[in-house]
Amino acid sequence: MFEYKPKGTCSTKITFTITDGKVHQIAFKDGCEGNLRGISKLAEGMDARQLASLLKGTKCGRRGTSCPDQLAIAIERALAETPR
Repeated sequence: MFEYKPKGTCSTKITFTITDGKVHQIAFKDGCEGNLRGISKLAEGMDARQLASLLKGTKCGRRGTSCPDQLAIAIERALAETPR
């Protein structure tokens, strides 16, 4: 289980696993519960690199980031830390 502390968002923690290059068990702590549950369901089983690319750069209002953007950053870090 990979755990990430997002920066600049209402959510305070993102957890997920990556198995065979696919993202699973995405969970956000705090934040916009309905939206984040929806994102988690839609992203379940997606290719990790593709998902990170799709979500990267998404903004929330005037913030320079968002929960989806922070998930993309977390996925990229998890992939970088995973031995090949």
